[in-house]
Amino acid sequence: MITVPVYSTIGIPLIPGSARPVAAATTYATVMFVELRGYDALIERLPPAQAMALLGEYFAMLTDAVLECGGQIVHLAGADMMAGFGVGDSRHTQIHEALTAARTIRRRFAALGEAWRRRHSIDTAVGIGIHRGEVAVGAFGPPEHSALILVGDAANVAAQLCRRARAGEMLLTAPVYLPHEFAAPFLHFPRLQLRGRSAPLDVWCAPLAARLHMRHGAHH
Repeated sequence: MITVPVYSTIGIPLIPGSARPVAAATTYATVMFVELRGYDALIERLPPAQAMALLGEYFAMLTDAVLECGGQIVHLAGADMMAGFGVGDSRHTQIHEALTAARTIRRRFAALGEAWRRRHSIDTAVGIGIHRGEVAVGAFGPPEHSALILVGDAANVAAQLCRRARAGEMLLTAPVYLPHEFAAPFLHFPRLQLRGRSAPLDVWCAPLAARLHMRHGAHH
């Protein structure tokens, strides 16, 4: 099994003893990207220290949700998070855990975003993309502060799905599509072509309830 760092609730890698990430090891992972929508308005309208405090609340919420479900924080930057589930574990895909974390993030951010709206009159939301596939696991940076990185089509697809998701939506590919995980029905977007990829993908959307009436072609 590949040794990867365990992250604290503020995203700091804690690598115990002599354990070190194995550079360029190939494995499978369920990859989740989350992006904060409304970030630019938040940064423009609030003093930097106040914006930093809100981002602290946001990243703490994301990290708690991922760690509670057994995932790992791979990357935190700007208003984005990349998390991995089942990284280096050939026995467990942790797809259920990733979807549980995503549901938790949507639910908790609904309350957090509403609090921000009341306090600062700023509209925010999250977009989420999840995909599973082969990735290369490596570590970059000084040995004592090396950071885990996942590289591969699985990570790229998850990132692109996150960017394509509308505010509050979650986009999933066939390898992680578990319809029984959500109470609301999914919208199916067959053969969705992502930028730079030669082959289209079947993608399912877990939308906000208010958008369930939308026709397929109206989304993308």
